Amino acid sequence: MDATWLGVIGFAAVLLLMFIQVPVAVAMGVVGGIGFLYLQGWDGLAYVMGSSPFESVIPYSLSIVPLFVMMGVFATYAGLSRQLYEAAYAFLGHYRGGLALATIGACAAFGAICGSAIATAATMCRVALPEMRRRGYADSLATATVAAGGTLGILIPPSIILLIYALLTEQSLGKLYVAALLPGVLGTGLYMLAITAITRLNPQSGPAGDRMPWAQRRRTMKNVWPVFLLFTIVIGGMFVGVFSPNEAASVGAVGALLFAVLGRTMTFGRFRDSLRETAATSAMIFLILIGAGLFNFFLEVTNAPQVVVAQIQALHLSPALFLVLLTVFYVVLGALMDDLAMMLLTLPFVFPAVQALGIDPIWFGIYMVTIVEIGMIVPPVGMNLFVIQGVGQVKLQTVIRGILPFVAADLVRVGLLIGFPAIVLWLPSLMD
Repeated sequence: MDATWLGVIGFAAVLLLMFIQVPVAVAMGVVGGIGFLYLQGWDGLAYVMGSSPFESVIPYSLSIVPLFVMMGVFATYAGLSRQLYEAAYAFLGHYRGGLALATIGACAAFGAICGSAIATAATMCRVALPEMRRRGYADSLATATVAAGGTLGILIPPSIILLIYALLTEQSLGKLYVAALLPGVLGTGLYMLAITAITRLNPQSGPAGDRMPWAQRRRTMKNVWPVFLLFTIVIGGMFVGVFSPNEAASVGAVGALLFAVLGRTMTFGRFRDSLRETAATSAMIFLILIGAGLFNFFLEVTNAPQVVVAQIQALHLSPALFLVLLTVFYVVLGALMDDLAMMLLTLPFVFPAVQALGIDPIWFGIYMVTIVEIGMIVPPVGMNLFVIQGVGQVKLQTVIRGILPFVAADLVRVGLLIGFPAIVLWLPSLMD
């Protein structure tokens, strides 16, 4: 059998294994190992198994992963999510759909110190969903708002998935984080527009609350200054060159811990639990990287990525048409697998094609994460849908029924990023 076709079959095998709920790290590792055994024999497999796992996790740059994870965990234990929600509600609650608008704003702000879509969705679900239900919001709007708002956690820095993209493609993490700022603001605004449209068409789905006096608004703002200070120090430090990404992650983790201690929300038991959670999440990410490393070794031997790039070049597609087709592909794929799996599985094929077409790799990183966001809320297996179903104890159909306007908002955002690349590239250009 031709080695290239073996690579294509391996790609399909990984998809099949993940479809039947085999963990992504296991699926890629097993397929990569078996494929390498078929092509190179036992000696070749022994060499790869002895070198690839070590090379996948040994780079010093990967030390940033547990540090940013720890920063998000400490921020969660510091109770900053509820304070952010209360501050956002103080300014937006008197509008129609105000609680939902406040949830989106709080998700965006919490994502700026968390970096995880699932953690953001789960945390904000516990805070916002009971309040929206108490005020008579439709469950479809309330649950879909939290599911969609949670996806902002993987775009607004410090994003874990952007970090992994930077490591795999050897791009500047600082530029990627800065590039994500305006698209993150754009995504937040479009989600709010979607909520406005929903509540205008059906006012009963999100009734307006009471207008709070300015004195009370100022009091709520006093509780959220740690979030803005932490974000400014971490991202601003990287932007002006005071910190390297690793140093910024260390400062962020220590700062989040300090705020939790000063806020008297960090007991010894919670500190121990937060370290366990950090270790578990980091181990999961490293295992996925090991599996992806084995699978990528196998793909390099089959030469499949190079053949795919050659076929794309032979079609003479314009970059814009290529991106439109890629968007359709990723939206469909996002309905079948989780965000990290989608990126790690397709990047060996897609990134060389992106480079061959002259598409800016920093811009493409933001585009890819935006598409991954859509995958997290696209039925039937969008991860955030299941998170909200479990945490909010609602039927999955209820979340799905309300999510379509937010998916439409995401597709509009993708169109704007393709039509106006400066939305992504302007801020990074200031760092040169």
